[in-house]
Amino acid sequence: MIGIYMFLTALALLMIGFPVAFAFGSAAVVFAFFTPDVGLDIFRLLPYRIYGIMQNFTLMAIPLFIFMGLILEKSKIAEALLINVGKLFGNIRGGLAISTVLVGMVLAASTGIVGASVVMMGIISLPIMMRYGYSKSLASGTIAASGTLGQIIPPSIVLIILGDVMSVSVGDLFRAAVGPALVLVTLYILYILFISYKYPHIAPAITDANEDRRSVIIQAIKSIIPPLLLITLVLGTIFTGVATPTESAAFGAVGAIVLSILNGSFSFGKIKDSSLESVKLTSMIFMILIGATAFSLVFNGVGADELILEFFEDDIGSKWAFIAIAMFAIFILGFFIDFLEISFILIPILLPIVELYDIDPIWFAILVAMNLQASFLTPPFGFALFYLKGAAGSLVTTMDIYKGVIPFIALQLIALFLIIGFPEIVGLFLD
Repeated sequence: MIGIYMFLTALALLMIGFPVAFAFGSAAVVFAFFTPDVGLDIFRLLPYRIYGIMQNFTLMAIPLFIFMGLILEKSKIAEALLINVGKLFGNIRGGLAISTVLVGMVLAASTGIVGASVVMMGIISLPIMMRYGYSKSLASGTIAASGTLGQIIPPSIVLIILGDVMSVSVGDLFRAAVGPALVLVTLYILYILFISYKYPHIAPAITDANEDRRSVIIQAIKSIIPPLLLITLVLGTIFTGVATPTESAAFGAVGAIVLSILNGSFSFGKIKDSSLESVKLTSMIFMILIGATAFSLVFNGVGADELILEFFEDDIGSKWAFIAIAMFAIFILGFFIDFLEISFILIPILLPIVELYDIDPIWFAILVAMNLQASFLTPPFGFALFYLKGAAGSLVTTMDIYKGVIPFIALQLIALFLIIGFPEIVGLFLD
């Protein structure tokens, strides 16, 4: 039971505003000190664990992909994409919302930074939707949901972390995630089409007699080609096995700089700003990883991992019951903590049970990634909700955003059930 008390203590520290890394690290130190069978001597192993993390070649992809995304965002390439694709689909009901989903998909594959995507679409798309009479809840829900697609669409940082934690190929995870990601995007678009045709007043078509459709199409193609080419090259080298994810991330970072030069928006100031932000974001991730490592040391030291394993082996005894409990636990935890803590703390606890029931780790990792995506949207602590409210200002209320994301959370759960019911979705691009 000490392990359960540890987890509850860490959650309580998070609720009162304690930094994530220090919440789990502090819980580990306190419980190690007051548990005679463990003691502070257990932390002698911590430097070796941290050294192993620092030597991990796969995790080097994280800062490189973050840097690539920040360069694309600061060079206005992503902004041009959002504006021109919005014009392309604006003349159909729900067209602006559909274009937001499609742009979110492209941004997810080229930037993968949820905060940047949500803020950018909130600043650019939301005022346009409001101007043309879109429902506040539909507009805000679409932007928040589209901005979080980077959690399931490669090159996703979530997938990189899960690949490392679960000791599976990140390249295989990237390929496995393509099918589920397309299913989710399709569900989003079908929902927008359905709701906009059933209630035309919430997502009206935009008709502009002065607009030259040929010019709009040309501009849209010009804005799509550069990021799409970069995505194809980066993911293509991973999928074909030509390069590792880390090598492809380095190539993508250089490619993003080249695109900014060709776009005429390159500056050393932007390189400096992108580098500093990349260091800050990466440092946050690795600090959480170190805190989680300390927590795992003590958690395993008190025998909590064995207790959980025995519970699922003796009391549950069913693969599907375990999956149901695991997915429910991840979904509920997503209301209060983000994907990093869940990935670093909960997944290592569940991994022995995955092996016990001989569950395909890649399929399970995709289930976790799809589930974790919902954590960005679930009130009250979903990060996408805070990002959007900050970007939107007085255009929409917090309640508008909450109402808007509920249908999209439901769509994510439907996608999750589809992947559970039809595992072949994961294997569409795997073989």
